[in-house]
Amino acid sequence: MDLPEIKVFNDAIEVVYDFSITPIEEVPSEISTSEQILTGLGRVESVLQAQQERIDVLDRNIDHLTNHADRTDNLVAVGSGLLASLIDLFWVGEFNFERGKVWGNQTVNDFVMKTAKAQGYEGDRLPGAIKFLEDKFPVPSDNIWKGKDAGISAKSHHLDDLAHHPTPVGLFFSILTQFTKKGYFQNGEGNFLPIDVDENGLELIGADIPSKIFCGTVNWFFHLVSDMSGSNKTAGVGMGIPGPVVSLLKELSTIPSLDQTGLPKKIKEIFVKERFDLRAELAVLHEVGRQAVPVLINEVLVRAFYFIRRLIAEVKEKRSFRAIEWEKTLPWKNRTIVRMLTIATGTFTAVDLADAAIRAGLKSGGNWATFGAQLLLRVNFVGVGRFVVAVYVDASMGMKRDRLRDERIAVLSEQLHWINAKVSYLQADVWQTADRTETCLQEAEQMMQQSIDIFTRAWEENRASLRQIGQMRNGIQANNPRLIDDINDLLKWG
Repeated sequence: MDLPEIKVFNDAIEVVYDFSITPIEEVPSEISTSEQILTGLGRVESVLQAQQERIDVLDRNIDHLTNHADRTDNLVAVGSGLLASLIDLFWVGEFNFERGKVWGNQTVNDFVMKTAKAQGYEGDRLPGAIKFLEDKFPVPSDNIWKGKDAGISAKSHHLDDLAHHPTPVGLFFSILTQFTKKGYFQNGEGNFLPIDVDENGLELIGADIPSKIFCGTVNWFFHLVSDMSGSNKTAGVGMGIPGPVVSLLKELSTIPSLDQTGLPKKIKEIFVKERFDLRAELAVLHEVGRQAVPVLINEVLVRAFYFIRRLIAEVKEKRSFRAIEWEKTLPWKNRTIVRMLTIATGTFTAVDLADAAIRAGLKSGGNWATFGAQLLLRVNFVGVGRFVVAVYVDASMGMKRDRLRDERIAVLSEQLHWINAKVSYLQADVWQTADRTETCLQEAEQMMQQSIDIFTRAWEENRASLRQIGQMRNGIQANNPRLIDDINDLLKWG
């Protein structure tokens, strides 16, 4: 609703103020014009204050989204990227799956041995540890697929049996088996197969809810540990359980519509033919971890430099640790550190890709297929991924800054209208004051004229009285001659 129309009258002109800005509250029409002006002016002041606070917040956010990196910051970022790339070239080297697989096998075997010993195994051989855990923690769905002609083999049953997955879905189906007395499988053709638990497996079903939960969780966990390194006959080399990635893909392939695609068959080939089990996933993770080392060093160096440099600047300016504005020193949530990381990771990636291309070219002998394979082995994918993330965050901050600047312009434009309203209110107040001043002057003039009239009448009355006294002087002169002289003097002054 518009502000009420305010009129100020004068003998010569009539001034009308009509405000079109929507007020916070409607002004009652029965109050006086002066009160309307003061009320409207107060509301405009409150809106202007609120908008100024909003502009202050926008200014702070825009400042955080603005890159303030100087030449020194950029040079340090480039230097950090070069140092990290040297570490990658001479220490990480190429992606070596066989090296990772050796580490993965050893890690899994050690874990199985430690778990078995913790449960009471007294031997020192891996096959014995696996058999110990298998015998102590059996599961009802372990071998129920045999003889069912379900398209499940000894090599694939750890993948096909959903209860053999080291995931929350695997735990769910393990507990579900306890309550339904069925094992749940999906073969390579995508067929979902609930299979009844046999007589031997029924002995492993809990008698009540607590025992079912216990068997479905504790037995499930330790049985998976026994299968990590293969069976006791193929300890350390046989098919283990699928890793989290392959398990997740297999579980997704059970979704209707996906189960009729080639996804289940492809996952089975990866697991059985490529032998990509948990140990293989750990091997990949190990090599990726090696690649992550120079990336983390690059990250730490840039952020540490940013923090130390800003801290020194704050100490010099404030001359006290208590007065430090820590928000200005923290190396995150601002565009400057993001830009420095973009430069550092970009430098690292550029050197890494150049080195990978040179080495791949030397080993390929002009064969493009070999060149591509060698290139993939040499590229630090963790560094490439970090560079992509840095560019994305930098660009996102830039776009957000542009949006905030547009919003700030809109708020300033709106604030200008409110300032115009304030000026109009002040002008209306000036006219009201001028009108009241003129009225007061007129009243003062009238009072002065009345005072002059009263004084004149009083003076005339005094003259008349003195004349009457003069007429009486003959009588007075006979009795008091000096009094007559005084009266004559007064008449002369009058």
